[in-house]
Amino acid sequence: MLWRIVSFLLCQALPALAAWIFFSGSGEREALALLSALAGCYLWWLLDALRGRRILLWLRSGDTSQIPLGGGLWGELFDRIRKLVRARDRAVSESDKRLEEFLAALQASPNGVVLLDAEGRIEWFNQTAADHFGLDSGRDLQQHLGNLVRDPGFAAYMSAKDFRHDVEMPGRSSSNTKPVKLSVQLHPYGEGRSLLLSRDVTAVEQAEAMRRDFVANVSHEIRTPLTVLAGFVETLLSLPLNEEERTRYLGLMELQAQRMQTLVNDLLTLSRLEGSPLPPAKDWVVLDSLMAQCQQEARDLSALLSAAPRALHFSLDGPMEVAGSASEIHSAMSNLIGNAIRYSPAGKPIEVRWVSLPQGGAEFSVRDQGQGIAPEHIPRLTERFYRVDRSRSRETGGTGLGLAIVKHVSQRHGAELSIESTPGKGSTFAIHFPAGRVRQKQIA
Repeated sequence: MLWRIVSFLLCQALPALAAWIFFSGSGEREALALLSALAGCYLWWLLDALRGRRILLWLRSGDTSQIPLGGGLWGELFDRIRKLVRARDRAVSESDKRLEEFLAALQASPNGVVLLDAEGRIEWFNQTAADHFGLDSGRDLQQHLGNLVRDPGFAAYMSAKDFRHDVEMPGRSSSNTKPVKLSVQLHPYGEGRSLLLSRDVTAVEQAEAMRRDFVANVSHEIRTPLTVLAGFVETLLSLPLNEEERTRYLGLMELQAQRMQTLVNDLLTLSRLEGSPLPPAKDWVVLDSLMAQCQQEARDLSALLSAAPRALHFSLDGPMEVAGSASEIHSAMSNLIGNAIRYSPAGKPIEVRWVSLPQGGAEFSVRDQGQGIAPEHIPRLTERFYRVDRSRSRETGGTGLGLAIVKHVSQRHGAELSIESTPGKGSTFAIHFPAGRVRQKQIA
């Protein structure tokens, strides 16, 4: 500020002094000196105004580059304004960066997120919400959500304006063959704005339905033999029976007790498979001894279920070993073989094979010539207690857990279970083991 005053005085004093000295012999020297001082004052104000105008133009243009103003009041003012502008730009840049990070986090959220203004118009949504509701960012921004999501349940939820709980509705991609269920809830915030969250609860609903079915099936499977046992016990206690009748009733009781024991063992096997670590890939199971064990068990089961001889063909494509758990692989093999024996007519052959695959790995397959399975049942065969024919399964003593055990064993060994079946012609169940878990038998 001091320099501004000094420069103003010098711009007046120097021209006046120069005029006073230059026109020393003139009688109008005082007037000329005064005019020179006024001219210097005008020049100073003109230059000062030009510097001020440069700052004004700089502010209007929004440019943050340096302009040569030198020192003085305008130079200091320019420096201070430029620092403030830079600080503001940094703050805006950091704010934009935080906003982008926040939106990126919302974009990565597994839940759908929709931001609505006070009028219910869409301001922003992530890709998950776009998939849930069928939204398009180039078309649906600033559109009313109620005009785009027309589910009656959701419309009633929006009209009631009670957002303390969520509402369930079908997703945009829901169909009869592949249902999708969403849990949607609105959260008001700010000045009338709203945050809409959507969550795909299809898997949760399916898991809950499976849990209910599992409990119901276990209860039913145990209640049936318990009812039979209780009836026979009551008969033995209340009626005088001869030795032949007592023997017959005790045999039926033993059969029901074995049925319950088989069910409990299968449930324990499933529980152990789900809760135990994966089998190590360094333990090798010799398949020829495992095949021999399964072959003997198959003959015993066939003789138990039918007096007529059954053609069982077992073949092993060379000496092989599989990495994994011997007990789990044996369980999967015996379940597939047992199912083929139970659900095949006595006169039809059953083929059990271990073969090497051309691309590496090996395949264990069980092929029967039974009644076959309709295509609509095949995707659900590995569900617990799922049966194509419930009455026929109980007659043969199945628990409905065998294929679920096979599926878990396959997954734990990196293998894949495949099912091929034609009604009236039979079925083939195969487990494909990867090349990393199969090798030729090592000779000691």
